[in-house]
Amino acid sequence: MPARPRLLILTPDYPPAHGGIQVMAHRLAAGIQAFQTRTVALAAPGAAEFDREQQTDVRRVGAVAAPHQARNALLNLIAVREALSFRPEVTLHLHMVTSPAGVLIRRALGAPSVQYFHAKEIPARAGLARFAADHADVVIAVSSYCEDLIKATGARPAHVERISPGVDIPEDASPQPSERPTVLTIARLEDRYKGHDVMVRALALVREQVPDVEWVVLGEGSLRAEFEGQAQDAALTEAVRFLGRVSDEERDLWLRRCDVLAMPSRLPEGGQAGEGFGIVFLEAGSYGKPVVAGNVGGALASVSDGGSGLLVDPWDPSAVAEAIVKLLLDRELASRLGAAGAARAQSFAWPLIVERVEAVLLDCRAAAGARRGHGARSSERSPRTPA
Repeated sequence: MPARPRLLILTPDYPPAHGGIQVMAHRLAAGIQAFQTRTVALAAPGAAEFDREQQTDVRRVGAVAAPHQARNALLNLIAVREALSFRPEVTLHLHMVTSPAGVLIRRALGAPSVQYFHAKEIPARAGLARFAADHADVVIAVSSYCEDLIKATGARPAHVERISPGVDIPEDASPQPSERPTVLTIARLEDRYKGHDVMVRALALVREQVPDVEWVVLGEGSLRAEFEGQAQDAALTEAVRFLGRVSDEERDLWLRRCDVLAMPSRLPEGGQAGEGFGIVFLEAGSYGKPVVAGNVGGALASVSDGGSGLLVDPWDPSAVAEAIVKLLLDRELASRLGAAGAARAQSFAWPLIVERVEAVLLDCRAAAGARRGHGARSSERSPRTPA
């Protein structure tokens, strides 16, 4: 049997650190079978133990306490060093901060690069985003909204593929009883655009029609005290539980217990990006739960309005409250949307997403080989028609 081609995945985000990109990185590293894969990732607390338990080839970079920019610079440096020894035939970048390494690896080895974009990072560092998109052989955008953000930087990527993040389909999605009607929000308490402030105001309106409702908030961050204070000022302390960061098992249990998942993400002010896709809405759907989401950004790709959930004006507490009340009181509607969400989630299952990414990587490798076969220097890029 011929040896599999070699793939080098470069990412600053990898488990056991928490987050959507971290999950994506691990699912791709573990799931791609057509390549011999090596991952270069930043160190994180608990990384050594995590890596020992996995059957993946991971090389860690940098001291955990080092400054953020210094760690990213070191990540690029070590990535090039690993590439020179591993000699990948394709590189996959899960964040644009590793794009400089991709350029150097391509010049040294002729390995084409595939660059992921998620949304939030693009306007925050538009110059780097443009550089990363222009120097990649293939760009993967997680949504049409994300693709628009890339093009707004002035970038002219050679080829764009639109591939959403995946979702883990639970083995047991059976609902669990809850003592009170339960609305769940899952998000880090670091970004105001996630809509926790609007949820506080909406909850007061929901209680007028569903007095015993409870809002359960999973996630930790620097804004937690502020949101807890808002709930206290609104006399909602008895109706809210801020549980902070919880285990995956407890998170899944709340997804089974809740009646509705609500996260009215909005577009931040100042030209910054909001939700790139909104995988949490699909995760809720995988448990058969209807969702309430903002009618902007990446949520337009992850939520089918009137199908798997309700899309509303994320700035309007009354609109958010009305949607939540509708799903809490109309059990037939909630059940129908939840069932549609479960069916929709199946088409985003991680094995299917991994197959799509793998196909892009194989095509990218084949195109590079064809260029070399026609006498093109491996460091040159032939023009391609934008997607």
